[in-house]
Amino acid sequence: MTTHPNIEHHPDLAEMRTRFERVTSTPAAQAVEALALITGLYLAASPWIAGFSVLTSLAVNNLITGLAFCLCMGGLGSAYERTHAMAWTAVVLGAWTIVAPWVIAGPMDFTRTVLNNVITGAVALCLGLAMAMMAGRDNRTVREPRR
Repeated sequence: MTTHPNIEHHPDLAEMRTRFERVTSTPAAQAVEALALITGLYLAASPWIAGFSVLTSLAVNNLITGLAFCLCMGGLGSAYERTHAMAWTAVVLGAWTIVAPWVIAGPMDFTRTVLNNVITGAVALCLGLAMAMMAGRDNRTVREPRR
């Protein structure tokens, strides 16, 4: 597969980058990114916060999934034009968090683990969807600053 050497100067690419920059500079996008980072950090630490760290397989799963969620959502604010597709990965990670207590083998303390993972996964899924949907925003929905 070959690429055109002057693709960086293509007018559509410049317009798309400008649009993504406007979208990610909105307070809503910045709030979604901040909440997503907090959610990912909580998910990573949740086995120790909610008290189910003895369930090793789920604890390791939550640690890895939480850190992956942070990585997916953390780069979106600074380089959204190149990383917006990773928001869909965050949606999948949120869905996985919801079903993980039932899928992962081993003894599960259903009250804490299920409540923790379902609530945290639902929040992660919604935040991932919110960030993914920002890519599809029309230029007219992002207001230009008044002059």
